[in-house]
Amino acid sequence: MTTPSALLGVENLRVDFGGLRALNDVFLELRHQEVVGVIGPNGAGKTTLFNALCGLVEPTQGQLTLDGKSHSWPKTNELVDFGIARTLQGVALFPDLTVVENVMIGAQKFAHTGFISAAFGRSKDESKLRDRAMLALERVYATGLADRRADTLSYPDTKRVAIARALVSEPRILMLDEPAGGLGAEDIAWMNGLIHNLKLQCSILLVEHHMDVVMSVCDRLYVLNFGEVISSGAAETVRRDPAVIAAYLGASAT
Repeated sequence: MTTPSALLGVENLRVDFGGLRALNDVFLELRHQEVVGVIGPNGAGKTTLFNALCGLVEPTQGQLTLDGKSHSWPKTNELVDFGIARTLQGVALFPDLTVVENVMIGAQKFAHTGFISAAFGRSKDESKLRDRAMLALERVYATGLADRRADTLSYPDTKRVAIARALVSEPRILMLDEPAGGLGAEDIAWMNGLIHNLKLQCSILLVEHHMDVVMSVCDRLYVLNFGEVISSGAAETVRRDPAVIAAYLGASAT
């Protein structure tokens, strides 16, 4: 049962793809200024859960609440209105645009004229969107990259820019899809610090395979296996759950 004060609540979520049940009776809640991790082995349903929350997959059944009130499941073009922003595993920056232009694309809700005109110098909105983009880059310590073309960035820097593009819409819920994926130890430590800082400004839901990251930044965890939640709770408690050890973490996690 979702806590009435929870920012986001999911109950009885089921997703079927033809005869395949990808998620079954999944539940989850995200509270204010909290980092919640979704973990599990490959194929457990983590991406499907994220896609259902982002309108990329239509649930077969399930209830969604925001601030304790029932809501329809969002469509992709409604995410900003729901206060949700998401990063992608593949980063998906536009290589021919500068960093600040890539981030401005995430600020479309603030454009009063047509977005293309607003973002690229053909309306009075441009400077406002650029200012918002620069503030988002500042939050990820990347203002020095603003005028660089995206295709000249290192991989860790593309991760920072992708997060800035999500933050520029001022989300209440930030969904991070494998933020530490492909990063080295030094950049992972930096990412951990960034996530700790960002949770003071928004609630964070993340999928991540790096267990050091999960244990460092997450207040609570949900563990999926074969499309079902097999454990949930405080990170340290979940880490020691025999069902989780058997399904995912391995005996060395004890």
